[in-house]
Amino acid sequence: MRLSSIAIISATFGVAAGLCLIAAGFAVNVIQDNSELGVRRALDGRELHWAEVHADGLQVFLTGTAPSEALRFAALTSAGTVVDAARVIDNMTVKATAQLTAPRFSVEILRNDSGISLIGLVPASTDRRDLLAKLSSLAANGNVTDLLETADYQVPDAWEDSLRYALKALKSLPRSKVSVAAGEVEIRAMSDSDQDKRKLENDLKRAVPGDVKLVMEITAPRPVITPFTLRFLIDADGARFDACSAEDEESRTRILAAAKAAGVEGETTCTIGLGVPSPTWAEAVEKAVAALAQLGNGSVTFSDADITLVAAEGTVQGLFDRVVGELENDLPTVFALHSVLPQPKKKDAATEVPEFTATLSPEGLVQLRGRLNNELTRTAAETFAKARFGSAAIHNAARLDETLPASWSLRVLTALDGLSKLSNGYVSVTPDLIILSGKTGNTATSANIARLFAQKLGDKARFDLSVEYVEALDPVASIPTPEECEAGIGEIVKTRKINFEPGSDKPDAEAAAILDDIAEILRSCGEMKLEIGGHTDSQGREEMNQALSQQRAQAVLNELRARKVLTGSFVAKGYGEEQPIADNGTEEGRDANRRIEFHLIRNEPAAQPETTLENAEQTAEEELQPETDQPVDPADAAKDGGSNDE
Repeated sequence: MRLSSIAIISATFGVAAGLCLIAAGFAVNVIQDNSELGVRRALDGRELHWAEVHADGLQVFLTGTAPSEALRFAALTSAGTVVDAARVIDNMTVKATAQLTAPRFSVEILRNDSGISLIGLVPASTDRRDLLAKLSSLAANGNVTDLLETADYQVPDAWEDSLRYALKALKSLPRSKVSVAAGEVEIRAMSDSDQDKRKLENDLKRAVPGDVKLVMEITAPRPVITPFTLRFLIDADGARFDACSAEDEESRTRILAAAKAAGVEGETTCTIGLGVPSPTWAEAVEKAVAALAQLGNGSVTFSDADITLVAAEGTVQGLFDRVVGELENDLPTVFALHSVLPQPKKKDAATEVPEFTATLSPEGLVQLRGRLNNELTRTAAETFAKARFGSAAIHNAARLDETLPASWSLRVLTALDGLSKLSNGYVSVTPDLIILSGKTGNTATSANIARLFAQKLGDKARFDLSVEYVEALDPVASIPTPEECEAGIGEIVKTRKINFEPGSDKPDAEAAAILDDIAEILRSCGEMKLEIGGHTDSQGREEMNQALSQQRAQAVLNELRARKVLTGSFVAKGYGEEQPIADNGTEEGRDANRRIEFHLIRNEPAAQPETTLENAEQTAEEELQPETDQPVDPADAAKDGGSNDE
């Protein structure tokens, strides 16, 4: 009985345990299936179809190859929203990705009176100590602030050329910001004047390497114009400005419009500067120019708020009175008008008008003739002329005349001062009028002389200026472009061969004169990148021809250097027999193939790839892909022909 009871109890527990195991297994299968299905749906909902799901009991295994680390993490996150993250087993792999693109190396260099600051990212191989040493010599008190970071990546093409050029440019840029990237330099700077701006822009353009793109923005501050001067005249040559000043763009536009209405043709300029005597300046100029146009001939000169209107001799008195009266009433209250109607001089043989003249020749010789009122004035005139023109260039043939007016000395010295601003010219001084004419290489000379005369002689002084701008005399504009230099050398070597002694790299006797002419062109060209290419015919061994062509190209470079040509940016390259221009089967062809060529190096900079780094905070759904710019194909270098005998 007792045994039966125990067996029954045991059986009951056994059956219960079996039922529990069956129920547990069934529950596990249900949980497993639901987990796998739920995770699958979550992955599909986020378009992560590449991920495979397999559940084993309570564990969920994720397999497959993720396109990126971000998407692998996205799959884990998606599975974690369905089941406990501890149950998710990551057996996924990540597709191999291309090497991360190198960061975009760049440096911003700020230079001002306080020193120099550096900020940016440079390659780890950059010699920062040398860089800082070079900048310290330029910085005020050697003060250089280094905020550079480094990255250990391969140095991109043209980086060294760009940085080297930026440091060179910075020497002439005391107030500037220079941004440097591989193959590109951006310069923003200030110059002291418009003339300095033009020269600076020209120098920077000439020095830029062929593989560097230059972006420039050079500004010149508004000059302080004292006195604030404007001179407009109408004569037989037409209407024109000798000097024009305006306080802003709007004022300049109004003044130029009034001048065109009065008969000015073609392009004309008006300097924007500081020092305007009244905000109604443009209004006063408009009215004065219109009044002169009514008279038909004459001049109107503004010196600050003083206006002098001089009509042409022979103007009808009634017309003059009406025009001047209307102008006096219309002018803004600040301005004062002085009007002059010259009266015809009576012809009297006994009356002689005293005169002083000075002539400046293109060679710099100065002749002084006419009359001076005393010994003191003569000494002052000689001393002033020697200071302005050079002591060895003065020939004084003026005589003394004590009857001259008291203002004669001032008029003479002012006239000489005006003449000194010309490259060559002539000035005549009489008691009533100063006439100055000549040529200059500075577009602002006429305005500067008009301002000088108005300031020194007073607003009522009469003077006549005829100043011609000649581009060939302009120290900036007269410099030929690199293309013009290349063409000039090309014209020489087309008709005159640079010959060498047979089998040698020594130029023959006749080559010296050719090299002299080429050197003369190059000395006037400034800095530019030039290749001197040596070529041979096909006779002899190829290796020997290659070496000989290199030696001859280098010999030409050395000859130019000996003639004081700046050759730091020149390259000598031997091409051997690789580039024939004629048939090597004939003597004439071989003679043509033995040559020296000169051509500019015109490589265009290649665009650099943009930096792309993965952002750890970016949402897991976004796939990061490196971006690169397409490289720009370099332009073919143009060549001018040349030749040399072997």
